[in-house]
Amino acid sequence: MKVLITGTSGTGKSTALHHLRRRGHRTVDTDADAWSHWVTLPDGSADWIWREQAITDLLSSHGEGSLFVAGCKTNQGRFYPLFDQIVLLSAPADVLLARIAARTTNPYGKRPEERAAVLHHLATVEPLLRATATVEIDATASIERVVQQLEELTEP
Repeated sequence: MKVLITGTSGTGKSTALHHLRRRGHRTVDTDADAWSHWVTLPDGSADWIWREQAITDLLSSHGEGSLFVAGCKTNQGRFYPLFDQIVLLSAPADVLLARIAARTTNPYGKRPEERAAVLHHLATVEPLLRATATVEIDATASIERVVQQLEELTEP
């Protein structure tokens, strides 16, 4: 089984991966240079997207057990046919902002303009993710419950 865990910043994608990895599952966090890179869009803005060949190779070569991949990129939809499940982690704005303010493993979201971007993405990107997800998980639940729900998706 190949499961994409997606959602806006602060939903707990990286935390869920950490717990899944500790439970013996193969995990990939695509917020790393090996999996993603910056591109310049026609309007001159920058976008952090998946390295398409790396993601294709990862998903095509996976054979045994479950693979959990986390990320939220503008080009991820191209890879949906290669996943068995597309899981949206969702939480309200106040929860996302509190988590982002408290986290120490990722500096994103500390500056006012980044916090504004998080709220903008919640309003504009999350509905698109919801429309294409096969499952939505309430990320306000305990991490143990979120991980349990993710694992249940891979059971026969």
